[in-house]
Amino acid sequence: MLRVPEAKVALSTASTYPESTASAFEMAARLGYDGLEVMVWTDPVSQDIDALRRLSDYHGMPILAIHSPCLLVTQRVWGSEPWPKLLRARKAAEDLGASTVVVHPPFRWQRDYARDFVEGIERMAAETDVRFAVENMFPLRARGRSVVPYAPDWSPVDQDYRHVTLDLSHTSVSQSDPLAMASALGDRLVHVHMADGVGSARDEHLIPGRGEQPCVGMLEFLAGRGFDGTVVVEVNTRRAESRADREADLAEALAFTRLNLAVGLETDPAAWRRSQPGARAPDPAVSGHAAVSGPPAVSGPPAVSGHAAVSGPPADAAGTTA
Repeated sequence: MLRVPEAKVALSTASTYPESTASAFEMAARLGYDGLEVMVWTDPVSQDIDALRRLSDYHGMPILAIHSPCLLVTQRVWGSEPWPKLLRARKAAEDLGASTVVVHPPFRWQRDYARDFVEGIERMAAETDVRFAVENMFPLRARGRSVVPYAPDWSPVDQDYRHVTLDLSHTSVSQSDPLAMASALGDRLVHVHMADGVGSARDEHLIPGRGEQPCVGMLEFLAGRGFDGTVVVEVNTRRAESRADREADLAEALAFTRLNLAVGLETDPAAWRRSQPGARAPDPAVSGHAAVSGPPAVSGPPAVSGHAAVSGPPADAAGTTA
């Protein structure tokens, strides 16, 4: 007997780079994801509520979260002032039916924003049903030195945030224990970025299971506590040589996530779970989710064709990651 939690498994539009936001909707629908997290980016479609609504309706893919434009490379998207950007992200979430806005802690040089950030996020959270889930980041490490570019801190654990996003690629860079962080966060943990890493100083966003993070343990932890938030596959597929290769990576990540979110009640979990880092993912056909293979591809809706095609996020660099 298996118990599957109510958590949705979403695809981040950042996971399909260098393809567009519109392509992410097509792939998510085809592979059987429950919805999307939209990274608000330089792609005009990602910034356009009406275009996003048309894509969501056309592909039957709900938008479950909005990732606010708070990366270094999106400092000018939706203006340059951080609080108005968050207000705009909240409006986008409300209009599109998304439950969560993902936000990074401020950079240290954003002094006024950083000084009021914890209290300001709490005020905004009290004004809406949308959850502002502050994401864990990481110190920058190079040549034996470490610098923290975020304020009040890169870790949300000791801050008074009502809601938190936990990213497993970021815990790899910070060399943190994600299970300990998840346990300490308790019910404040409402959003998870599922990815992997090998503990390097670079934010890798590997396919889960290909690195050294306890991805299986995290998913089992979430299932065991009846997690009803969103688990978002946020991975790097830039090196995929073709659309087919990219979709294979995203299908593997989806199968891995769904399989390990299932809790075995009367069976030995070791008989079905992935236990070896770096091992190939289980065949999606045995995961119990036939939707992984999905329907044939469909072309994008003409309603968004007025937007020029713009690529997604560039190669990860320190301080620019999702």
